[in-house]
Parts: sequence; C-alpha cells; structure tokens
Amino acid sequence: MARAGRKSGASSSGGSASGGGFALTVAAVGRGRGEPAQVLFDDYVARLPWPLRLVEIREARESAAGLKAAEGKKLVSAVPENARVIALDPRGDTLSSEAFARLLGDWRDSGVRDAAFFIGGADGLDPAIVKSAAKVLSFGPMIWPHMLVRAMLAEQLWRAASILSGHPYHRA
Repeated sequence: MARAGRKSGASSSGGSASGGGFALTVAAVGRGRGEPAQVLFDDYVARLPWPLRLVEIREARESAAGLKAAEGKKLVSAVPENARVIALDPRGDTLSSEAFARLLGDWRDSGVRDAAFFIGGADGLDPAIVKSAAKVLSFGPMIWPHMLVRAMLAEQLWRAASILSGHPYHRA
C-alpha cells in the first residue's frame, strides 16, 4: 500500500482502493518532516480501506489579519468541489469514536464520495471555513501540535473504519 505523501501542495493516496467510492482528503497547513507523528500518521493511513490524499499547504506569509483567510483559500482549493468538510477546531463538537464512525458511515452510505478534513495553521482556521463546514470537530479543548492532530485524526479514521467493518480493533 502506498503511504501518504508529504509534498507541500501535492497529493498522494494511501490505503487500498476498496473504499467503495468513498475517498478522504486531509488538507493541512504546515509540512511534515519525518517526525514520529508523521510516521504514525503514515502507518494509520496505510491501513485505511478508503484512499486518503494528504495535501500540505505552505504557511501563508501574510499579515496577521490576512493569514487565516489566505490559508483558508488554499485549503478550500485543495479539496474536491463537492466534498463534505470537517473542520478541526478546539471549539468544535467532541464525538465518541462510535459517533464519528456513524457520521462517516452515514455519509458513505448516502452516496457522499469525498470527505475532507481541514487542519489550520498556528492561528487556527479561517472563521468562514469553520462556519461553512458540514461538521466542526474537536479533539478536546486543549491545543494540540498540528502533527499530532494529523496522527490522532488518522487513528480515528482507522478506528471508524474498524467499527464500521466489525473489526476487533475497536473495543469500547
């Protein structure tokens, strides 16, 4: 299986092609540099039954006022046009692993072909992206390093796929 690419602005796929037409995109500000969290992300992506494309957006070199908007435009342009978007934000909803799996399963089963996850830069996501997202998801009120957010997201995607398939990985 292919591993997720780390080229800024480029995309690669991981996981197998047996996803039944359901594909994932992770669009993230910043760049992985072979650190342990990136290795963990790559490991979970390789296990997914759905193809996953990682698109890394270079951090904007704008003034503080325009930073989030500039990064937001790049994030939006990185995903398929009709993708269902989940914005990762500390003020979002916290879901159990089972509820997250149900959300993805419902989307997949209702014909949604693409789901995209946005991970913002150091200053977070553009409020317009958060407002327009189909779901705003939080891994808790604490602020997490962006590379750890990627790894935690990849693990939860794998856990969701395991729950949906009845695989014993998930033991609640």
